[in-house]
Amino acid sequence: MTSCTRRDVGLLLLRLGTGGVLAAHGAQKLFGWFGGPGLTGTGQFMESVGYAPGKASAAASGLAEAGGGALLALGLATPAAGAAAAGAMAGASAVHAPNGFFNQDGGYEHAAQLGLTAAGLAVTGPGRISLDHFLGHTVDRGWMVPVAFAGTAAATLAVIGMRNARLRREQEGEQGELFS
Repeated sequence: MTSCTRRDVGLLLLRLGTGGVLAAHGAQKLFGWFGGPGLTGTGQFMESVGYAPGKASAAASGLAEAGGGALLALGLATPAAGAAAAGAMAGASAVHAPNGFFNQDGGYEHAAQLGLTAAGLAVTGPGRISLDHFLGHTVDRGWMVPVAFAGTAAATLAVIGMRNARLRREQEGEQGELFS
């Protein structure tokens, strides 16, 4: 048994903090816990910001956040967990981007920070104080990092692209008559 280092403790703290916040946000979406709107309310919100169908989008986002967050906190399947959480936060960042960077103005600062931290943990690995380490890294292999990010990137780009196209179509439909 090798001893834990400061790096391992630091990774544990990052995983617990980031994973805990992500899991709580996902539980708000999925179950209405912690004052959240639940799946129906989140689905309505998702529709209002261009993600359709809303309920399916809410479920996918909630599962990526809750599942990815819980797995990150545990240090289990870290490449897939971090990539899933990063993808969900990229979708959230797309919603907040028109408001600028800072969270106080409704910007994407918080979502970007969570996503980048999750991605960093996926790349770095969970450290020795993790279920991945305990299980011999059976679901935390080096090749899993690029595969998890490639799959997540493809899905995230497709979803955000469809959202942006939907929003453009809606804006074009709202344009008034040019000539009367």
